[in-house]
Amino acid sequence: MKNDFVYTGYPSLSEHLLSLADEPYREMQYKIVPGVEHILGVRIPKLRALAKQIGKGDWRACLAGLRDASMEEIMLRGFLIGYAKMEQDELFALIADFVPRINSWAVCDGFCSTLKAAAKDRERLFAFLQPYLQSGSEYELRFAVIMLMDYFITDETIDPVLKIYYRVRHDGYYVRMGVAWALSVCFVKYPEKTMAYLRTDGLDDWTYNKTLQKIVESFRVDDRTKAVIRGMKRRGK
Repeated sequence: MKNDFVYTGYPSLSEHLLSLADEPYREMQYKIVPGVEHILGVRIPKLRALAKQIGKGDWRACLAGLRDASMEEIMLRGFLIGYAKMEQDELFALIADFVPRINSWAVCDGFCSTLKAAAKDRERLFAFLQPYLQSGSEYELRFAVIMLMDYFITDETIDPVLKIYYRVRHDGYYVRMGVAWALSVCFVKYPEKTMAYLRTDGLDDWTYNKTLQKIVESFRVDDRTKAVIRGMKRRGK
């Protein structure tokens, strides 16, 4: 990828994204990101590099010009928000504008991992996430779940985060999978605290068993602990 791209308008950006597309990758993405109508097939590292390059120039014009016509355009919007330099008020306003645009786990998780600038004000970010934790929208709720996983599984916040995960109620696959993934990360970092929660009845059977599966799949959990976790499965589920 050339690193000298300069945004001069939507047509040039659209053409540039097409030039970065990879057909085999595109076909793979359609298989693992269901429900998305238009995928170009641009690999994430290339999108991130492009966002960083545009972020050095008139990134606001690019945000205004994006049409969200493909998964990559939506991702690029999210990466720009994460990488461009701005004041916190503008950043949080742009995050709020972006969240309703999330239409897949891939857009959600890529966006969340890019928001390190927002995590500099952890108190503000934690408060910002609370309404999304009450949302009935599958991807808005997953956004909050993954943000907590990315930035709040720490000594200072592990206790409230575990309580939050056990209060999440939503039938959406990507919410429940997000909670399971997040709880497995909690277990890796704070096994005793997380185990205490796992021994309660707070989780539905599917999410509980999926959490155990994710823990067993982790390379950071020893074999003896994995044997214990396997024995905790709720049978017949």
